[in-house]
Amino acid sequence: MADLGIKAPIRPPVVLLVDDEPLLLEVVAQELRQSFELHTAVSAAEADKQVAARQFDAVVCDHMLPGEQGLDFLIRLMDKAPSTRRILMTGYTNTEFISRSTAIGRLSACLVKPLRAADIARAIGAALGPGRQLGGTPEPGAQKRGGRTSP
Repeated sequence: MADLGIKAPIRPPVVLLVDDEPLLLEVVAQELRQSFELHTAVSAAEADKQVAARQFDAVVCDHMLPGEQGLDFLIRLMDKAPSTRRILMTGYTNTEFISRSTAIGRLSACLVKPLRAADIARAIGAALGPGRQLGGTPEPGAQKRGGRTSP
């Protein structure tokens, strides 16, 4: 059947932001919600529950968290949700740590604090790639006429 040019509804990328600093989480989340469907967690344990309940396009996680380090959580996330893009935020400026973490966790990015919400948004957009950035992900199950799934 011919493609009639009807586009699938577009949903913003679904992102989980994990940080144990409530003020930072609130300020950054307020800005990121303009471009993403944003969920937040204050620990790896809380993030685990959210990952079990839904699929995320990207997870942005602070390294220093109570109970479990962010890198360890992101490494575990590779097995649970291999298609989810992983971004680590850290206060460490050691280039060896950043390089090693990026390789071990197969991270899309390792961001050094202090950060602005715009820095995080750019890293998420770059991690998701063309066509999925800032509202570029079609709704699951959305179809064009003719029964074909949209790209």
